[in-house]
Order: sequence, then C-alpha cells, then structure tokens
Amino acid sequence: MDAALETTDDADTRRRGRRSRMIRAILAGGLVLGVGTAVTLAAWNDSEFATGTFTAGKFDLQGSIDGTTFADHPVGGPQTLGFTVAPGAMAPGDVVVAPFAVRLATGTTNNANVVLSVGTTGATTGLTYEIVRTASITCASGTADTTGTSLITAGTAVTTVAGPNTFGLTKGATLVVPGATQWLCFKVTAGAGLVQSQTGTVTWTLTGTSI
Repeated sequence: MDAALETTDDADTRRRGRRSRMIRAILAGGLVLGVGTAVTLAAWNDSEFATGTFTAGKFDLQGSIDGTTFADHPVGGPQTLGFTVAPGAMAPGDVVVAPFAVRLATGTTNNANVVLSVGTTGATTGLTYEIVRTASITCASGTADTTGTSLITAGTAVTTVAGPNTFGLTKGATLVVPGATQWLCFKVTAGAGLVQSQTGTVTWTLTGTSI
C-alpha cells in the first residue's frame, strides 16, 4: 500500500475521533445543564398567614335629675337642675339645692373616673356652692351635708372648683345593664355680696374618662 495514502487515512481517522469526542462532550454538557434546570423547577414553596380583628369598646356617661330617666346631655344641651327654691328670686342667705345622678350607660366596657369643672356666664357675684355625694336622691337643704362625701367644698365661688372634685364610676356587671348610679347634691348659696336683679348662669361639667 502507498505510504502517502496510509498517512491520509490515519489523519482522517484522527479527525473523526476528535469530532466524536467533541460531540460527546457537548451532549454531556447538555445533560448536566438539564439536570440543574430540573432541580430548580422542583423547589418546594409554602406560606403561613396571620390576621387580627380589632374592635374598640364603648364609653357613655349619662345623667338624670330623677334617677329614673337617664340620657346624654352634651355641651349644647345641658340638663337644667330642678332647684328647690326658684333661683330667679334669691336673696342673701337663701340656699337652693338640686339632685343629679350619673351612671355609665348599658354597653359601656370600662370603668370611669369623673372630674367636675364649672363655668359661668352673666353676673354671679355673691354666689357660692357645694357638691356632695349622697346615697340616694335625697338632697338636704342645709349649707353643709353631713350624710354625704364632699366633692366641692362648701363656700366655693361658682366661678371655680375646690376640694377633691373627682369620683369613680363602675360599669355594669354585664354589657346589657347600666353601671351603678352615683347621686350628687348641688347646693348654691346667696351671700351678702349678691347684687339686686343680677342674672347669671352656672354650668357644671362632669367629664368621664375610661380607666
């Protein structure tokens, strides 16, 4: 056989061998990539969810002049106290009294702390007052009430407050009943400084805060 021909055949064989190895290497690479892709697609996912619902409680302070009919009395519509002597015809030395009851309304979810404050309009010269806590609707006509607990000290000018001027209220035992009633006795005294024909209005505010 011609030596030159044998050399050509050997070269062709070596080239075919290199191509075969390259093809196998490419296929092998493709298989490796395929395995990597399969692992990524097979990853597991799971989630947990949490939620909460929040509802505010109710707080409602009511008042009454007879201890039976309770209602809300806003700043624009205060309850008129039923003083025992007509406060429009007072003279020095006169004392007028009026009961007032407060409680927490049905459905109120918190106990309360109540603070008293006062404001006036018009002329109130010579007028002083006292507020006491009593056990019932009874409101003694004396200048001092020894049967109750003083909230506003006797002799306090109607333009200010003096004394503890705060008390507590409890909510109802359940949400379908009102809280316990607290009775207050308002006493206004006309002093020597009262001016004839003067007219003034005193407005007491009871501010309840839930506790």
